[in-house]
Amino acid sequence: MGGGGSEGSGGGGGASVRETRDFANVASFSELPFLRSAPPRESPNSGIRLFGIDVPPASPEGRMKEAAAVGGSATSAAATQRSSGTAIAANAAPDSNRKFECHYCCRHFPTSQALGGHQNAHKRERQHAKRVQMQSAMAAAAAAAGGVHHHHLLSYPQHRFGATLYPSWPTVSGGSSAAGFSYGQQFYRGIGSVGQPINGNPLPGALWRGPLASHGNMGMPLAGERRPVALSMFGGDEPRASASLGAPSSSSSSSLVLSPQAAELARARAGSARRARLASAAAALAACQPAEAPVAASLETAFPETPSEQDAVIVLNTAAGSPATAVLALRWFLQNAEVRNKVILYNVVFKVLRKKRRWSETEALWDEMMRDGVRPDNTTFSTVISSARACGPPGKAVEWFEKMPEAGCSPDMLTYSVVIDACGRAGNAEMALRLYDRARDERCQLDPVICATVMKVHSTSGNFDGALNVFEEMKAVSVKPNLVVYNTVLDAMGRAMRPWVVKTIHREMVSQQVQPNRATYCCLLQAYTRARYGEDAMVVYRVMKDEAMDIDVVLYNMLLSMCADIGYAEEAEEIFRDMKTSMDSRFKPDSWTYSSMVTLYSCTGNVPGAEGILKEMKEAGFKPNIFILTSLIRCYGKAECTDDVVRSFGMLEDLKITPDDRFCGCLLTVAADTPVEELGKVGDCIDRSNAQLGAVVKLLVDRKASTESFKEAARAILSGVCSVVKMPYCNCLMDLCVNLGQMEKACALLDAALQLDIYSNVQTRTQVQWSLHLRGLSVGAALTTLHVWMNDLYTTLQNGEELPPLLGIHTGEGKNMYSGKGLVSVFESHLKELDVPFHAAPDKAGWFLTTSVAAKHWLEAKKSSES
Repeated sequence: MGGGGSEGSGGGGGASVRETRDFANVASFSELPFLRSAPPRESPNSGIRLFGIDVPPASPEGRMKEAAAVGGSATSAAATQRSSGTAIAANAAPDSNRKFECHYCCRHFPTSQALGGHQNAHKRERQHAKRVQMQSAMAAAAAAAGGVHHHHLLSYPQHRFGATLYPSWPTVSGGSSAAGFSYGQQFYRGIGSVGQPINGNPLPGALWRGPLASHGNMGMPLAGERRPVALSMFGGDEPRASASLGAPSSSSSSSLVLSPQAAELARARAGSARRARLASAAAALAACQPAEAPVAASLETAFPETPSEQDAVIVLNTAAGSPATAVLALRWFLQNAEVRNKVILYNVVFKVLRKKRRWSETEALWDEMMRDGVRPDNTTFSTVISSARACGPPGKAVEWFEKMPEAGCSPDMLTYSVVIDACGRAGNAEMALRLYDRARDERCQLDPVICATVMKVHSTSGNFDGALNVFEEMKAVSVKPNLVVYNTVLDAMGRAMRPWVVKTIHREMVSQQVQPNRATYCCLLQAYTRARYGEDAMVVYRVMKDEAMDIDVVLYNMLLSMCADIGYAEEAEEIFRDMKTSMDSRFKPDSWTYSSMVTLYSCTGNVPGAEGILKEMKEAGFKPNIFILTSLIRCYGKAECTDDVVRSFGMLEDLKITPDDRFCGCLLTVAADTPVEELGKVGDCIDRSNAQLGAVVKLLVDRKASTESFKEAARAILSGVCSVVKMPYCNCLMDLCVNLGQMEKACALLDAALQLDIYSNVQTRTQVQWSLHLRGLSVGAALTTLHVWMNDLYTTLQNGEELPPLLGIHTGEGKNMYSGKGLVSVFESHLKELDVPFHAAPDKAGWFLTTSVAAKHWLEAKKSSES
């Protein structure tokens, strides 16, 4: 069933040979071959033109020599090739009267393009012909190969894998050395190749040709070349290996050539069987009892033949049994497997022990390895050091690191990275940095792993500048930061409260086309929420939400806390809704979430909102804690709901929660804004929370109490509370003094606070300017400080001293979280009431400036009016 109608023999012309064609099994017209006689040759010795290239004819001597050497089938194959080439050359010649005939309906077309367009009409016939070609080829392969079935070529279950399937043809010299030739490389199309012309032949022509003879010596296969596999075509012929192809064959039967894809599939199936066998062995090993006899029996069953070193590595690495089982299996493989490098198997078991966090077994296996005379390598030390870092005693990682020179191993960057990280985790930052300097002194090439490790050590120890310096150093030596490095430095700068640096590094990361991951966005979110960068934090949050990234409850609570502090009510409500609608129970609101929402509503005085959150919290099964009650009392106090304040304080006692200093500070804040007629109710709550603080409030409210006694009592309470609440206590008490008109007591309290260094750097003096710094003070504390400062300025003038050219007051430009008013606006109104010649500086926000001349004139006028 050849591809052409008639084919000449080799040489200059021989007897015409027509191959036998079987038309009995043809099922449709589309399967019939189109037979066309070859065009007449001009001359036996004339050249041919292949693809536009003139090919000279072979000499008569060469043709005779070839015919004598190749013989029978090879001659016929060569003749087929030359005849086909001649037909191609003849068809390639220009012929203006040529017609192109359709092989299906016998219509003629003037051009090949027209014929090609017409082929769409026979799409169904062509598909059917291709299926018939494939089926016929597979059937012929099964009938011819005997032991080799075609099922594996079609991805069906393989019943039998015969020995006649060869993966490739080896390089073999030709048959007779006297003939002076050898077979060259053969190139065949695969089964069902797309490149085969549609001629109605059920089988491709390549399947019906034996290896073609060519002059010259056979060269070595090209790199990556996969040669086809030749199989016998008919059942009566025995398959022949390619090593016998060099000898002339007396059989006239053709050979079936399996495509490289089929051979590759066969090799893949053989590999799959091996992997399945090893997986079964690993599963059986994992199910064994950790005893020598069961482990040996299991492995002997799995490996009836001697296992290889690679088999041992795969089984030890994938078995999920106990560490004792892994050690027993290691001993069995060392005795029964073909192991060339024992340390590889030991390294695999060391890794298993590290994963199971078994440090004592790791040390025992090391001793066994030493007794076995196995020399450790760098991988061994890296694995043992990382195991010591994960589950060993502190300092063991460095101890094992120091053993490396004794074993003849030089630390590489991976080993340095592991031991530096171990030192960092153990809190030994000094040792970690010393090892880092040692690695650089040894001219070790820096890599992103060790740089990220050192930056993490710096960040953990609080040396954020050191982390940033390592980041800049690695870029200076042309080490490109990767994702882990960027995430590490972003986390460090977030902890350092440097959001501007975080934004710069993130922009650089994007410009370097490093794709951020969830850890990146978590670092950004933490950095922006800590620094109260509300807009940037919300942008990152919405990106994470759009990308469907997991946002845990800690990040949610950080966002809500930021929103509560900066007054982002709508954004906080959006985040709270997202938490409640989340399908994952890990992201549902917790007590801290409800506390942040109550704090948000307390800042704005939204009593219904705060009470609604408290109700939801109780329905969710959470009990109010001291933080929620603190925020709730502040909300009621802001709304001037004194009775609700007292009721909330009763809830504190019912829940048996002990008031702390922060809670008492909240009661002081409420007392400062409570009307005088209801001040006793709040004072009673303060006295029940802290009797010493209640006594100070009573002395403050009582106008008959002496200022000195009040000052001593306030000094005692301020000395005993924690440092976090000292300034808030002073602010609230001075606010209460100002509201009650007790300016003398307020000045005495300010003097006590200055002595205790609660207010530091309130006044600064230079030759050019004297300044009063009120940022961070409450309104009452700021007005008290201004009053004392003005008196000091007048005293200076009375003593005959000169004032500097400029006087300034710095209030800042923020606003109080609970009052909703900025100190700058309140202070500006107060300065206008006093008619003080201080005016807002146009180029310095939050500053009020005046000249010494104007201040002197105002002070003299004020004192004369008072007298």
